[in-house]
Amino acid sequence: MAVLESIATTSLLGHRPLHGGISVREQKSSKYRFRVTEFTGRRIIVSPPLPRLKVAKFANSSVEARAVELTREVHAYREEERAPRNWNNETDSDEDQKPKLWPPENRADNPSLHNPLLRQEMMGCGWLAAIFEWEGVIVKDNPELEKQAWLTIAEEEGKSPPPAFILRRIEGMKNDQAIAEVLCWSRDPAQVKRMAARKEDIYQAMQGGVYRFCDGSSEFVDVLMHCKIPMALVSTRPRKTLEAAIRTIGIEGCFSAIVAAEDVYRGKPDPEMFLYAAQLLKFITERCIVFGNSNQTVEAAHDARMKCVAVANRHRVYELGAADLVVRRLDELSIVDLKNLADIESAEFGSGEPQPEMEMEEEEDGPSTSTATDDSMFW
Repeated sequence: MAVLESIATTSLLGHRPLHGGISVREQKSSKYRFRVTEFTGRRIIVSPPLPRLKVAKFANSSVEARAVELTREVHAYREEERAPRNWNNETDSDEDQKPKLWPPENRADNPSLHNPLLRQEMMGCGWLAAIFEWEGVIVKDNPELEKQAWLTIAEEEGKSPPPAFILRRIEGMKNDQAIAEVLCWSRDPAQVKRMAARKEDIYQAMQGGVYRFCDGSSEFVDVLMHCKIPMALVSTRPRKTLEAAIRTIGIEGCFSAIVAAEDVYRGKPDPEMFLYAAQLLKFITERCIVFGNSNQTVEAAHDARMKCVAVANRHRVYELGAADLVVRRLDELSIVDLKNLADIESAEFGSGEPQPEMEMEEEEDGPSTSTATDDSMFW
């Protein structure tokens, strides 16, 4: 008896009872009403139908309304996807509403390439180039000889000897740039060219054509050669002098590009040398890593939107803190370090345009000190 009562209470709507052919389903299949069934012995007594529940009707209407609303949203979204949109002509307030693309945009990607494997390799952090300075990074420099060369040419030309702070300022500049813009010895291009050539001859005579590798530079260049990383060499020395020095120390086949004094108009801190080297290597500037040993190099590299590794062989480590990485020797670096540098997306590697900043006016909490004046008093 207990089993029958449990079956009766859990029976589903629309099921016909097994006795008497009496159906629990209503004649109208769209409207359902609950009936109370009661077992008395072996007979089934069906109670009169209960009044219809209006809650179900309201529930059904709300569900239908929600379904219609969702359908409209889906159609509106599809129409918006089909319609082409020009994001360049939109205002700044709509930039946040621009749909995010996946994979994200990569400045190293070149859609004109038809080789997907090459495009994937270019978008990885392993696609990078190295740009080395000649003196102070590859070979040891002698600032004292540079100072003596400037003092000698000043004495020959009858000019006052440049003070120490001027000599520090013209470090890394081209000779003609330093003579015309900083020392101001002459504005005549012929005279500037003559004095620049004479100063270089004096320096080379003092230097004697002897070059020595910086600690760890030769080993690091060999590692990059083994990993097939393109390298460029930049210097403010004349090309003839630079190529002769490269043959002397035996690294003439290591660099894919050489930028000398004749190739650029200005030296450091102008980034022209590094930009031209990246152009010769056919690399974007964000994937080029500059190796130098001065703050002028760091400034020029960052102006060119390149990463910079500073070698602290003339300055203290904390003096070169503006660089992305500071080492004492080049062989302290590994390929993983270079890949980590190439993988970092700095703030200046965005659109390349300065972001406008809105100035907020501070409201004074105290009472206003301005007094209202009546215009009628002046008339």
